[in-house]
Amino acid sequence: MGSDRLARRLGLFDATMLVMGGIVGSGIFMNPYVVAREVHTPFLILGAWILGGIVALIGAFVYGELAARRPQVGGQYAYIREAFNPAVAFVYGWGLLLVTQTGGMAAVAVTFARYFIELTGSRLPDALIAASALAVLTIVNCQGVRAGSGVQSALMLTKVVAILGLIFCGFAWAGTADSNAAGLVDRPVSLDLVQAFGAALIPVLFAYGGWQTASFVAGEMRDPRKDLPRGLLIGVSGVIILYLAVNVVCLRVLGTTGLAATTTPASDVMRAALGNIGGRLIAAGIAISTLGFLSQGMLTAPRVYFAMAEDGLFFKNVGRIDPRTQAPVVAVILQGIFAVLIALSGRYEQILNYVVSVDFMFFGIAAASLFVLRKRDAASDVRSSTQYLAPGHPWTTGFFITICALVVVNTIIRYPANTIIGVVILLAGIPVYFFWRNRR
Repeated sequence: MGSDRLARRLGLFDATMLVMGGIVGSGIFMNPYVVAREVHTPFLILGAWILGGIVALIGAFVYGELAARRPQVGGQYAYIREAFNPAVAFVYGWGLLLVTQTGGMAAVAVTFARYFIELTGSRLPDALIAASALAVLTIVNCQGVRAGSGVQSALMLTKVVAILGLIFCGFAWAGTADSNAAGLVDRPVSLDLVQAFGAALIPVLFAYGGWQTASFVAGEMRDPRKDLPRGLLIGVSGVIILYLAVNVVCLRVLGTTGLAATTTPASDVMRAALGNIGGRLIAAGIAISTLGFLSQGMLTAPRVYFAMAEDGLFFKNVGRIDPRTQAPVVAVILQGIFAVLIALSGRYEQILNYVVSVDFMFFGIAAASLFVLRKRDAASDVRSSTQYLAPGHPWTTGFFITICALVVVNTIIRYPANTIIGVVILLAGIPVYFFWRNRR
């Protein structure tokens, strides 16, 4: 497979940074207020973030075992291909390139551009700054996995420093709000409470998403059977701790009422602690955080398109490896071009409206592949001295699949038109798959 031609240069630290970098974007600096508008007591707010973290951790358990069983380039793409059918895997990669990955990166790049303009006073259009950031990261990642991972790790550590700075300043120098609601729940225990808590959980699950993208570079890890499962567990656990601490400090400084009333909770906390300079510092932190998220996506996702080309299901040149850097440069450039075009078009927000159901649909399909691969490996007596097994399987895996299904159903109910668009894009990949298969 293609992983034999890629350079194996990544270790446990790189895997952990990739996991954390795939999760932590700009969302944690803003999403706490969305949760506080749905439920109104610290117990419920923190409970939503804890439950979301548990779901992410169970997902990491599942993907950890998948990585140990199939430590191949492409990660999630490879799991789906091996367990089900290459057509299903192709449709996943098709959606990743046209919608979920490139559209998401375009949106995050524009977020970076807006904070960059706020900090520098630049008069350049935000779309141009966003496209420039994407182009620079594309060039960096064409220099090889070591260069791309080095930049990604540096940005991830800077993000952690920014989050820790927010937490420290909020506790050390900001006052304490007295508007935290008393009691555990804000309404009688009823279906209405369950629905409200479910609504609060949706933005939390999105904020925790992204850890699965580290699996795309399994083919470039020195020991993916050991390092990827460990990186998943360490990285997700670290993010859970950071996210809970951010929410605790937001509740302490702003209170439940103040948190629900703002759309910029992190900025409000820093202004309460350090005045206007605090606002500028957190703006810089958010800009770096978005840039780090882009760097992670630019490094990981092209490995899926590379794997598709290796399978003979995409342009042959997309599987080309630069002999000097041992990087899949054409795949990296392809993703960069699509992301730049979407950023310049200004249609990234419309694209993001229908990626949710697609994303969680394939999370569930990938997790279901663990049942298939376990049964198949047992039948063929596959054994590995380094085999990692997901704790609590099949119950934990079933729980994760159920959560994914509920998110998809909720999205279909709330955004039926957007869901149809997403499904149409995926279905358009089916004739494309047969076209490429017949060309082999």
